[in-house]
Amino acid sequence: MLPAGEPLPPDGSLPADALRGLTEQPFGFYVHVPYCATRCGYCDFNTYTAEELGPGVRRETYAQTVIDEVRFATKVLGPAPPVQSVFFGGGTPTLLPSADLALMLHAIDDEFGLVPDVEVTTEANPESVDQRYLEGLRAAGFNRISLGMQSAAPHVLRTLDRQHTPGRAQQSVSWARSAGFDHINLDLIYGTPGESDDDWRRSLEAAIAAGPDHVSAYSLIVEEGTRLAARIGRGELPMPDDDVLADRYLMADEALAAAGFGWYEVSNWARSEAGRCRHNLLYWTGGHWWGAGPGAHSHVGGVRWWNVKHPAAYTARLAAGVSPAHAGEVIVEADRQVERVMLGVRLASGHPLGDLSEAGRAAAERAVADGLAESAAYEEGRLVLTRRGRLLADAVVRSLIA
Repeated sequence: MLPAGEPLPPDGSLPADALRGLTEQPFGFYVHVPYCATRCGYCDFNTYTAEELGPGVRRETYAQTVIDEVRFATKVLGPAPPVQSVFFGGGTPTLLPSADLALMLHAIDDEFGLVPDVEVTTEANPESVDQRYLEGLRAAGFNRISLGMQSAAPHVLRTLDRQHTPGRAQQSVSWARSAGFDHINLDLIYGTPGESDDDWRRSLEAAIAAGPDHVSAYSLIVEEGTRLAARIGRGELPMPDDDVLADRYLMADEALAAAGFGWYEVSNWARSEAGRCRHNLLYWTGGHWWGAGPGAHSHVGGVRWWNVKHPAAYTARLAAGVSPAHAGEVIVEADRQVERVMLGVRLASGHPLGDLSEAGRAAAERAVADGLAESAAYEEGRLVLTRRGRLLADAVVRSLIA
């Protein structure tokens, strides 16, 4: 369900203050592709299978609809800095032909311009790509790919309703390397009902052996309204255990560190600074981005808005020449401060103590005393979580903003 928010003008216009702030932080573009071959049982993203789309929506014309929004964005933003990162997410963007992804990317370049070293990422289901497809993406300017591996254990994949076969993600990494991709991420999920420590250990070993330069590892979250939540509610599967999730996180951090990966955000590890996801860092450090596609969220100069969810409604609005936004909000300074702390504390670079209130600085001092934050970083004026602190990141944040 989308947040309520406030209606935006039909022309999508933003406050002058928001536009003036556009040049103060990096600017990126997110493109949402809402199509999936099947719906995974744990997923609550804004996605649709062919059967769920209904009449009037065609994948074949989706790229042109997004291009219409890119052009609409040009009218709203006016002169804007060149785009530093582009991220195609979903859904499964790679269900579309690589030529369609290329068309959308080129439209962003035509309308806004891309910096010379732009990072261009697409998410992909391993079953949706092969060597030729990846070569097409690379030729179009994509230089980073994020593959949804999730697990190396067949029974875990079945519980998650993932359709790819074990080993396909590793093969896709090899194809991406051969196609010339600079950076490759593997997404993993831990804590699935029925997953053992050995299952998780083997998944980590398989991911590392595949040779990516980035790994994301997320604990399974049981979202209300999903098929997984219904199965747990009926007693078919157990709810993930918090202690088990903590143990699995520690296993991931230890295995990845031993393999030469360094954490730079609580759930993300990279082999080098160049391997870090610049687009996600833009989100985490208060940058600006335009989100194109149904249900996509945008943020410019302290204004946040989100598009209508269904592809049919999204297409109809753009065809009528009006904003596809469902609603939005102006983020007041108090809320922006809370978000800065929430996101900054999760980063390996930490959060400046000077940005905290007096009570927050006292809480930071307690975090150091309790072994949740690094004493050396604290002496240098920043709050950086220890490994144990990362396990309790939410609690640390609550103490800092209380």
